[in-house]
Amino acid sequence: MTRSNTKPQNMKLTLPVDESRDHILGQANAPVTLVEYGDYECPYCAQAYIIIKKVQERLGSKLRFVFRNFPVTKTRPHAYKAALAAEAAAAQGKFWEMYDYLFEHGEAVTDDSLRRSVAKLGLDLTRFDREFRDSVYSSHIDEDIQSADSSGVKSTPTFFINGDRYDGKWDQDSLLSALDEESVFSWNQANK
Repeated sequence: MTRSNTKPQNMKLTLPVDESRDHILGQANAPVTLVEYGDYECPYCAQAYIIIKKVQERLGSKLRFVFRNFPVTKTRPHAYKAALAAEAAAAQGKFWEMYDYLFEHGEAVTDDSLRRSVAKLGLDLTRFDREFRDSVYSSHIDEDIQSADSSGVKSTPTFFINGDRYDGKWDQDSLLSALDEESVFSWNQANK
């Protein structure tokens, strides 16, 4: 994780959540959408992964969670490859399974371990190898990175709640409190 002493240029999510391009858990009509820009090799994102799982359990249908790639390759040289693996798995309908694998194995991910995970997940290994090797899904990752940059993202993890950047603490209690507050606000706005 890196911290910037300057205030980001933009505190809003510039690329709206889109069912056709984003990786989403939860219903479109959930009162709260939490978007995370993350890096599979980032130790802070690995901590956030555990917290997000607990938050999802607690909030259930009130939360829609979106994960976007923001590989920080300057400090984590294999981060982009991990994102490519996740996108190649997504093309075979197994994004969330690969997402879990990557965060549960974090910094120990290698090309060989990715291939073993592909076999465990029941993916077509030949297709995965070709798409991974040819960086077929790099444009999706690059679009995530560009949207992160235009939204003022400087570090991982970075969260947006209903389109607004969340700069508070992201421990379980703090994040739950912010999400609950936004859920009540959204409900009140919808029922005016």
